[in-house]
Amino acid sequence: MRRLALVVAATLVAAGSASGAESFAGTRAEIDQRLTRALKELSDVRAKITREKIPLSKSVSALDDEVLALRREHARLLEVRDSRTIDLTSLRRQVESLAEQEEFVDSRLDEFTRDFEGRLDISELPIYEERTSAARLAARNESLETPERRHAQLQVVWAAIERSQAQLGGQVFPGEALGPDGVLTEGRFVAFGPTVFYASADGSLAGLVENRLNTADPVVVPIGYVDGIVSLAENGKGEMPFDSTLGKALKVEKARKSLFAQLEDGGVVGAVIVVLGMAAVLLTGFKAREILRFYVAPPEKLDGVLDELAKGNREAAAYQAEQVDGVAGEMLRTGVQHAGESRGLVEELLFEKILSVRPLLERYLPFLAITAAAAPLLGLLGTVTGMIKTFQLITIFGTGDAKSLSSGISEALVTTALGLIVAIPTLVMHGALSRMAKRKLGLLEQLSVAFVNGISAIRALPSERSRPSEAGRDG
Repeated sequence: MRRLALVVAATLVAAGSASGAESFAGTRAEIDQRLTRALKELSDVRAKITREKIPLSKSVSALDDEVLALRREHARLLEVRDSRTIDLTSLRRQVESLAEQEEFVDSRLDEFTRDFEGRLDISELPIYEERTSAARLAARNESLETPERRHAQLQVVWAAIERSQAQLGGQVFPGEALGPDGVLTEGRFVAFGPTVFYASADGSLAGLVENRLNTADPVVVPIGYVDGIVSLAENGKGEMPFDSTLGKALKVEKARKSLFAQLEDGGVVGAVIVVLGMAAVLLTGFKAREILRFYVAPPEKLDGVLDELAKGNREAAAYQAEQVDGVAGEMLRTGVQHAGESRGLVEELLFEKILSVRPLLERYLPFLAITAAAAPLLGLLGTVTGMIKTFQLITIFGTGDAKSLSSGISEALVTTALGLIVAIPTLVMHGALSRMAKRKLGLLEQLSVAFVNGISAIRALPSERSRPSEAGRDG
């Protein structure tokens, strides 16, 4: 309706501006005609819209249905995509897990190969060398497929199982070994648990098999039981030695050194310590014998001398003193000779005898004390010189050769041990001998004091006896 009004207004404006002189009636008729045509066009447009509206509604409804179907399909595709993403992540995790398992199996098989080679005796290496070498090479060969590499490694596992089954009850197999003279002979090996024996083909060599450094072949150590080992190698029966230490007893016996070998390891310082120790032992024996044989008069002897002096029989007392040996006898004889002298003089004379014998009892004891103090210091000196020698050898040969370093280390340890071995017993014996010497001197001092006190008591007796007689005279 607005459009119609606008058309009418525009027509009126146009008509008014074009024919301002025309009459109102003519204008009205023309407007009516135009209005009639406009109304007809409007009716036609509405009829056309009515005709086209239903198909368009159907088309819109169909499009809406199609959009809804597309949305459902889109949602379904999104779900499918998400599920495929989840499945791909799970598959990747499974692949990583399988790769880790494969790597673990490879490492365990490689470790098993190394352990198997380490457990093999040197006499068994030629039997399993081909399979162990193939397994080692397969583990490092990246061009091989997993089944091929796994097959080479599993051969070692089967070889270990076969070896375990073969060793049940003992195993006999041929091979070559070096004798003590370094000659390579052919014969048979007898594996009995962890111990392997060897018997040559001619039966002249039989013994225990061991592995030595810098030697590619097994070495035979004769241990006796030749007939039993040869019989077992040839017939499968024989008497065999049993080693409960699993081969360690032989190693300990080989590593054991004699006394002279250990002393030789100590070097010059060790020799000095040994000389000091021997001198200390000799002096200890001599000094112990000297002190033990040193005679001290028992109380009975002293009582006999004092009894004779109390009776006034000095000759009998001197005779009793003559019967006592050693320094104690000299002290008693001196005391009898000077029994009439003052107490102080007698004490000085007896003490002089004690002083004269003190150096005899204490001689050589300072040497033992010096030896006990010097032996550990000499051992420390040997330790220092041994370590200096070790470092010099390290500078020359490096740390790879342990045998070249053993001399310096042995000197360092042996001298320390020798110093302590000499010092501790010497210190103990010095203390014991010093105590024994002091005890002897104490007995002499006790004898001297007892003699002086006895003389004083004897001198007091006559005066005490004379007092009653004097009192009688006075009465």
